Amino acid sequence: MLRYKISSMEKELKPSVKERLYSLDTLRGFDMFWIIGGGWLLGNLADATQWGWVGTLAKQTEHVEWAGFHFQDLIFPLFMFISGVAIPYALISKKEKGIDKQTLYKKIFRRMVILVVFGLVYNGMLLTGIKNLRVASVLGQIGVAYFFAALITINTNSVQARIYWIIAILLGIAGLQLIVPVPVHGAGVLTAEGSINSWIDQYLLPGVLYNKVTDPEGLLCIVSAVTVTLIGVVAGTVLRRKTITPVKKTQVLLVSGVALVIIALSLSPFYPIIKNLWTVPYNLLTAGISMMLLALFYFIIDVKMYRNWILFFQVIGLNSITIYMGKRLIDFLHISKYIMGWTYIFGAWGDVLIAITYIALEWLLLYYLFKNRIFLKI
Repeated sequence: MLRYKISSMEKELKPSVKERLYSLDTLRGFDMFWIIGGGWLLGNLADATQWGWVGTLAKQTEHVEWAGFHFQDLIFPLFMFISGVAIPYALISKKEKGIDKQTLYKKIFRRMVILVVFGLVYNGMLLTGIKNLRVASVLGQIGVAYFFAALITINTNSVQARIYWIIAILLGIAGLQLIVPVPVHGAGVLTAEGSINSWIDQYLLPGVLYNKVTDPEGLLCIVSAVTVTLIGVVAGTVLRRKTITPVKKTQVLLVSGVALVIIALSLSPFYPIIKNLWTVPYNLLTAGISMMLLALFYFIIDVKMYRNWILFFQVIGLNSITIYMGKRLIDFLHISKYIMGWTYIFGAWGDVLIAITYIALEWLLLYYLFKNRIFLKI
């Protein structure tokens, strides 16, 4: 059942629930910050300052047109990786307590359905109905990939078995994208028109496609993205291990992340990094960077316990789905311009102030929920 869960702050945020990680909530909030306006703010700062290094950073908050990689291309898979890290804490712990698989199956299936429905609402189902509706969505992909990653996790008992699943899915995706011929185009054509992803989406995916001929959250992309979530599961399993010291856990995550990045970059000259197709090198690269970021946040926040700075991101991370849907349903931009429109007198700096106001309004809403112990749980 979908509900706003109200619990004591100690139970929700402190390790009296020993397995909750401050670093995971903070990293999720850091990730969401770029979705809810961080990139826009950086772009406005680049315009206002005209500083080259700020412009270079701002460029990283834009998606690459097709092949290649910018920081913005990490945001979505990082969220999926984080959702995978949470699976051992949410499900394996329950399995260890003797909760039967059928109960867990119902839990993850319900979560998938809710996220798919939220994705449809985000895409405008309530506004326009099902006519010309895009069925594929970010939330839908998160929900379906989470479901299958959780299903695999529930039915395996070791990191090794989960790694075998990751390898098998990646090999399957690579085989489809590189070997299986597409009518008219042939095999190994990694373009919007000629890829196996496009062919599958055009024939099997209902609704409107995002790019008309293919969809970055299409059917094969979802299957491919399961691996990123599963790599998150492996990372979460490592973090739960009580036989490994916190410093050793950090080292394992860091070395594993570096290894994944090296493999991805080694493959990329002949198997490109393409977000819109969720190619294998793209998955490995983003999962590797995600793992390194997790290692960094975990070491700083949960090992060294430097936590004075985390509140801003933690507030966002604890209600990430709320603000993702909220920014779609509430016109924060209109409110920001209504309050700060007079700042046009400052030229480009007025746009910076409007962007800051935009983010501040979103954060204040989340802080209100945080202070009142209201967290959206699915």
